[in-house]
Amino acid sequence: MKFAVIQFPGSNCDFDLLWAIRDIMGVEAEFVWHDERSLTGFDGVLIPGGFSYGDYLRCGAIASFSNIMPEIKRLASEGKPIFGTCNGFQILVESGLLPGVLIRNDSLKFVSKWQALQVENNKTKFTSEYTKNELIHLPIAHGEGQYVADEDILADLKANNQIVFSYVEGNPNGSIENIAGIINKTGNVLGMMPHPERAMEKLLGSNDGVKMFASILKNFVEKIEPIDRVKL
Repeated sequence: MKFAVIQFPGSNCDFDLLWAIRDIMGVEAEFVWHDERSLTGFDGVLIPGGFSYGDYLRCGAIASFSNIMPEIKRLASEGKPIFGTCNGFQILVESGLLPGVLIRNDSLKFVSKWQALQVENNKTKFTSEYTKNELIHLPIAHGEGQYVADEDILADLKANNQIVFSYVEGNPNGSIENIAGIINKTGNVLGMMPHPERAMEKLLGSNDGVKMFASILKNFVEKIEPIDRVKL
């Protein structure tokens, strides 16, 4: 399996994602510049955090029109794993791959800290290595992470168990229903504000992100050797 880590002007978590999937999980991956028009040969996409195009419009809005986006949508339609964190989540909602929208934190301040999350749905291909309601800790770093959705979208998310992660022990940005991460209806596109790629080793504060990447490999790869080198 080979992952593409998409780089936009202003991405600053791209090396974190590449390190997590390639160096920690041992999976082939490489950077792909946003202006490319092909993802031939790739089996999954990771969209990093940062400030694509400087966030001069709505966060992720300009990036959603980049040349690479039609290819990302093609892979999504084929059932390939698509994951976006922070600015990557913003790009996914702006491009229509996920419902809802992300706006300024209710505090109107940038928030950077470790955050407690609850795994609301461990039946997805991104969370199967977690247990239901498992409490995990991941770092957050965003100024526009408040997830907003109208009543119909929210009802749909609940009915289809698309709410994957929720904030606990405080809501850092005012997201409706404490939503921290959601998945699409077909279960292969996940977006979340917290950074699992920054929680891959206990030395860095937490390795709670490892199970998410292990879930991806377990469920999207037909044959895979046991991941002995990673302590879950």
